[in-house]
This record gives sequence, C-alpha cells and structure tokens, in this order.
Amino acid sequence: MEERLIADRAGMLELVASLSADWDGVVEASAQANVDDEHDPEGATIAFERARIEASLIRARERLAEIDDALGRVGDGTYGVCEQCGGPIAVERLEARPAARTCFACASA
Repeated sequence: MEERLIADRAGMLELVASLSADWDGVVEASAQANVDDEHDPEGATIAFERARIEASLIRARERLAEIDDALGRVGDGTYGVCEQCGGPIAVERLEARPAARTCFACASA
C-alpha cells in the first residue's frame, strides 16, 4: 500500500500544481479585463470559474493531507489500524480508499 500512497501523492501534487496554474490564469485574466462578468452572454462567469477552481484546489489539498497522514501511519506502524476501535481495517477498504482511518463498521456508524 505504501507504493500506492506514494503514487497517489505524486498524482495529487500534479493536480494541485495544475489547479494552482489554472487559478493564477483566471485571476490574471480577470485583473487584465474590465468586463461585466455578471452579464456575459458567453457562458460561465469569471466568479463561477474562480469558485470552481478554488473548491477543486481545496479538495485536492485536503486529499494530499490525507495521503501524507496515511504515509505517516505507515511510518509509525499504525497504518491499517482503525483510529476509533483499534481493530484492523479490511484490506478491501484500504484498496478502495488507501488513506482510510477507520474500519468499515466505525465509518458506517
């Protein structure tokens, strides 16, 4: 699972970098343009695009933090142990969600 977490982390770093570049581009474009995006007949407003990118960037950073935390648990030997009940987290759950902190029973409660 450690290799999977490392690969997931690399992918998430790429996503964060891409979204950050998108964010910078939208901010730069909106600063250079004097447009009334509230009444733009061309489609989505600049504000909408900024909000969409910001939400995606926040979620990507949260996911990156979850992966980093899981890698920390691998390092200290607590990976695969439910943080609520102390029991094992099923391999199937870890395969589906490698950064899982709880077993299925505790996650469902």
